[in-house]
Amino acid sequence: MKTKSKILYVDDEESNLRIFKDSFRRDFEVQIAISAYEALEILEQGIVDVVITDQRMPGMTGVELLKEINERFSDIPPERLIVSGYSEDSDIRQAFKEYRLSKFIPKPWNYEDLKQTIIEAVNHK
Repeated sequence: MKTKSKILYVDDEESNLRIFKDSFRRDFEVQIAISAYEALEILEQGIVDVVITDQRMPGMTGVELLKEINERFSDIPPERLIVSGYSEDSDIRQAFKEYRLSKFIPKPWNYEDLKQTIIEAVNHK
């Protein structure tokens, strides 16, 4: 039996974490983190295939999280996606250039579209 791809979803809103996990748990092995700091702890314990993070979070933004991943886990090659209810800005553009961001996904996301994006990210690595 093929193992499910491991997805790490980071968002500071519990309802978003619950919705994401409920939506994708049949398709992927979903790990969730309520903060960028919790996400970094999860990454210290094992490899994931795709990191999906909200951009606007207290303490550390999604772009700052991607920068940390680049610096601390340069050997981990996960595809990196950012979801945000805000439009793409200069920080997001910098993440594309410098922190291996592969896709920006506007909120609210569509299940089928996001599932296809995750599958493409898993197959790209």
